[in-house]
Amino acid sequence: MFALLTALTLRILSNPVANSCQKYLGEKSSSLLVNFYIALLMSIACIIPAFQYDWRIFGYEFWLYVLLAGLFCSLGTICLIKALKLGELSILGPLNSYKSIVGLVSAFVLLGELPSITGIAGILLITAGSLVLITPSAAACRDKNFWISIFLRILALVFTGCEASILKKIILLSSPETSFILWCFSGVLFSAVFIPLTGKKFKLPAFSDFKFYLLAALCLGIMQFSTNIVFSKMEVSTALALFQLSSIVNLFLGFKIFHERNMLRKFAGTIIMITGSILILIL
Repeated sequence: MFALLTALTLRILSNPVANSCQKYLGEKSSSLLVNFYIALLMSIACIIPAFQYDWRIFGYEFWLYVLLAGLFCSLGTICLIKALKLGELSILGPLNSYKSIVGLVSAFVLLGELPSITGIAGILLITAGSLVLITPSAAACRDKNFWISIFLRILALVFTGCEASILKKIILLSSPETSFILWCFSGVLFSAVFIPLTGKKFKLPAFSDFKFYLLAALCLGIMQFSTNIVFSKMEVSTALALFQLSSIVNLFLGFKIFHERNMLRKFAGTIIMITGSILILIL
């Protein structure tokens, strides 16, 4: 129980800090390059541990899941970084509550985990809370970047929500440690493939930004490893619901670091969405 509570706490705290770094870096560089260099730093840290495993024992099905998880993770992260560049952390962070819905649906399809009446009620509350959260001002309605950021954020959580159920499958077939190592390597692989396909060029980040890449890699590494630990001990939909507590941290960081406004409305919408996530939690 102590290990589970520790993993949950680390997951809830590390994700908003990583999002803040991604927002800062995404405003200065391509989201593809930001994702590539963060994944590369995490993969470098995994090279020595990777030699401790006999990778030949895993079959075709396992590697197919690994590739799917890597693809969804890369697509989701790229969309997220681009959304953070265009939008506000205090809005885009709490919208992550929709991942509970995506996780619930994908967990039903892949793992046979069935929703209940409270789960459905949770979905309705999350939807209602999001309407309160993203109610735009007149100026925001005229700003296409606002709507693009919302769309990209929803697209990102669809990808990462599907990834969550696939990661659970990988963990069931191996271990949290094995899943984490492959998650890092696959992130580098798909990012490296996407960059030339989109016409982007590899270029080194500014030296002054290196500390932010390190912090983002550290926080994302902690976030993903703790996520794997939680997934190994509870159902996907339950875990994703608990992770929404990080929305409160996102609100604080958005206000404190990026000086975002209308925090009372955003706080109210976030609380409604977290309540919906809790209902999914008790399904």
